[in-house]
Amino acid sequence: MGATQSFEEIYEEYKHLVFNLSLHYVQQKEEAEDITQEVFVKVYRNLSNYDPTAASLKTWIYRITVNQSLDYIKSKKSKKRFGFITSLFNSTTNEPVTEAAQLNHPGIAAEDKEELNVLLQIINSLPENQRTAIILTKIEDRPQKEVAEIMNTSVKAVESLLQRAKQTIAKKLKENEGL
Repeated sequence: MGATQSFEEIYEEYKHLVFNLSLHYVQQKEEAEDITQEVFVKVYRNLSNYDPTAASLKTWIYRITVNQSLDYIKSKKSKKRFGFITSLFNSTTNEPVTEAAQLNHPGIAAEDKEELNVLLQIINSLPENQRTAIILTKIEDRPQKEVAEIMNTSVKAVESLLQRAKQTIAKKLKENEGL
């Protein structure tokens, strides 16, 4: 499929998939746009190496997006560790920051943002493989077999990851009820 499609055709077909998946990881439109751009740079550079016998083009692009999203989050966490002092000040005005960053996910009603923010914080605190399994199956609505291909694991492993993730989410949601 990749050999018969031009890069432009691939971009047009998959740009929304890549953006939406990355948005599920980072919950910020601008960050998802950055990740989308990086994904398509990688797709462009590696298209000649794509092996259609190893995975479908869609699965290959999903893998790149998941990996790029996780790398972006890791990079951001690393920068936070070393930049916590400068993060206390607004980057443009150098004034002290007095409020926490706001969730900026398009399409979410204001009254639902608080509950969603708690849920997203819990999902983001999951181990990478559990987080990926939850995002791909529950948010992206991908079948477990496809998720197993994207994650390069078995369907049974995906089921196990989902079960552990659900248990952790339920436990943390219960803990948050008392707050």
